Amino acid sequence: MSTPTSSQLLDVAVSAAREAADLVARGRDGAGAHVATKSSPVDVVTAVDAASEELLVRRLLTARPDDGVLGEEGASRNGTSGVRWIVDPIDGTVNFLYDVPAYGVSVAAEVDGSVRAGAVLNVATGELFTASAGEGAWLSAPGRTVRRLHTGRPASLEQTLVATGFGYRAEQRRAQGRVVAELLPRVRDIRRFGSAALDLCAVAAGRVDAYYELGLHPWDHAAGALVAAEAGAVVSGLRGAPVGEPMVVAVAPSVAEPFLDLLAELHP
Repeated sequence: MSTPTSSQLLDVAVSAAREAADLVARGRDGAGAHVATKSSPVDVVTAVDAASEELLVRRLLTARPDDGVLGEEGASRNGTSGVRWIVDPIDGTVNFLYDVPAYGVSVAAEVDGSVRAGAVLNVATGELFTASAGEGAWLSAPGRTVRRLHTGRPASLEQTLVATGFGYRAEQRRAQGRVVAELLPRVRDIRRFGSAALDLCAVAAGRVDAYYELGLHPWDHAAGALVAAEAGAVVSGLRGAPVGEPMVVAVAPSVAEPFLDLLAELHP
């Protein structure tokens, strides 16, 4: 296959994400029937996660059979085209179990190691966040006009609304809780939505001004980080490291420097 454009990859991502979201929505009522755990007793996975990932892989490889795939629930395939799909079949599985309306399907297309297209679809609300490299970030939702996304412009660190998330192991949570206790008095407030992909999209939409989280995997942030970056956010790791090493940070440009400095101070 010839090298696809970012827009072409985005079309494939959106189509697959919509179909997977329909499956996830149909499975919500019986979500608690088949639940297993992974890294800890609170790190859950449902039968719907597995079914959604299977559908995503099937649809993506039907559209582009020479591509690679990486998925949260074990999908891993080396391709020959230079394109790899990075998928999270349900980002926010605990929210899905409890019917908290913040859980999504995340699909990103990576070309030669660089994410070029991404779609994050909040199953509960129908909001679809999309981005392709160099072409901006967009939000479409039922009954609303499609709009281009831009980050907020907080005037100072003290006026910065921050989102974060926590790991699944008890000792990790203790350390993260100590950081939040130090962070909270120095910013406007803290939000914890329970989906890394949607947190990153919230930065893009100006619903929060910054987001940070340790210990994420590529499927957690690949699509959402592109959406945030295309909306103008500064997207980075800790102390200028690549995204995810060991932290994912997305922050409005107006407070990027003091926020990144604060995170470095709190994570010695």
